Amino acid sequence: MKKNINHSLFTALITFIVSFPLLGLSLVSVNGSLTIQGADNSTMIMIGVAISIVFIFQLYREKILHMLGMLPTPSLPFKQAYKNSSLEKRTTLKKFFMVGLILCVIIWPFMSSRGAIDLATLVLIYVMLGLGLNIVVGLAGLLDLGYVAFYAVGAYSYALLSEYFGLSFWVALPIGGMLAALFGFLLGFPVLRLRGDYLAIVTLGFGEIIRILLNNFTNLTGGPNGISDIPKPTLFGMEFGRRVKEEGNTLFHEVMGIAYSSSYKVIFLYILAVILVIFTLFVIHRLMRMPVGRAWEALREDEIACRSLGLNRTAIKLSAFTIGAAFAGFAGCFFAARQGFISPESFTFIESAIILAIVVLGGMGSQVGVILAAIAMTVLPELARGFDEYRMLMFGLMMVLMMIWRPQGLAPAQRPHMEIKNDA
Repeated sequence: MKKNINHSLFTALITFIVSFPLLGLSLVSVNGSLTIQGADNSTMIMIGVAISIVFIFQLYREKILHMLGMLPTPSLPFKQAYKNSSLEKRTTLKKFFMVGLILCVIIWPFMSSRGAIDLATLVLIYVMLGLGLNIVVGLAGLLDLGYVAFYAVGAYSYALLSEYFGLSFWVALPIGGMLAALFGFLLGFPVLRLRGDYLAIVTLGFGEIIRILLNNFTNLTGGPNGISDIPKPTLFGMEFGRRVKEEGNTLFHEVMGIAYSSSYKVIFLYILAVILVIFTLFVIHRLMRMPVGRAWEALREDEIACRSLGLNRTAIKLSAFTIGAAFAGFAGCFFAARQGFISPESFTFIESAIILAIVVLGGMGSQVGVILAAIAMTVLPELARGFDEYRMLMFGLMMVLMMIWRPQGLAPAQRPHMEIKNDA
């Protein structure tokens, strides 16, 4: 019972950390300066109710799940632990929950402020990056400190393809992902025989090489000045600006017969980011249950045992680097389209450190943990804008406390297992 109480208090605290900054606080402009203003009483009551529900659910989790038929009932020795009816009920409830969650995420921007939507879009970009790096670090156990290089490849791919070849975002998105995957594949070859600290040093060097190349290839990449005026994504040829920028396109508000609003573009980018994150989650979820996903985990647990089972270590490492880099390329392509301007300063080592911290903080191999950690790592610094000088100090202190208090992460990955009771 004591263990349940500690876990319930921790989950309630995480719920408070995630919900209170997003719903309970808002930035308001007063006389030209930004001030933090609290929410009304009804919003604070809703936050308190949500925290109470999470605490009670985690405290009596086993009883509640048992009542819903989502936990196995006591059975005879050597009998299947999960009954078919319980599995079907659990699958149905999970599908309804996922559909409801997706609907809430899509409907939310129409009832929120523009600043909150823009911040949520940034969170979704880091969710994609965290999920991609989670394949390499969390599942395959390969320490990568240069993951931001693939992020930069995706961003510059769209910027250069748009500038020199006039390709749209939708055409450049898969190309950017494939180019990043190609770089991940090429990086995999030199590190096949490396592990631990040596692997980290090589990947760190690779990330710095990409950044320096982007800085020095002034004629192609613009060097430190970067690339500006990157086109925004369109929806079936409809632009979300006030005037048409590309010949042959139309304006969204004119086609729909509504008044122009700058929030339409922000909402569209947010929904596009949600779709990309859902696609990333779906693909990784399927891969984890395929032989390649099992092979990644086998390599992470024990490389010698993995080789003794006849698994191809080369193919496993290359697949992890390639697939993980592809998702970074997608995120980079979307980042370039959202920002409209990119430069090498957007892809420094600190970005790789933040993405790696998201994976470690959330829980190695846990998709839910990565999402929670990405929210915490992105939202909390935005609320501490008045403490810029101490931001990295607070970041380091939080990581130290997490490694001491909860080294397994916010939401560690759990594998379904079956126990066979032997009374003999």
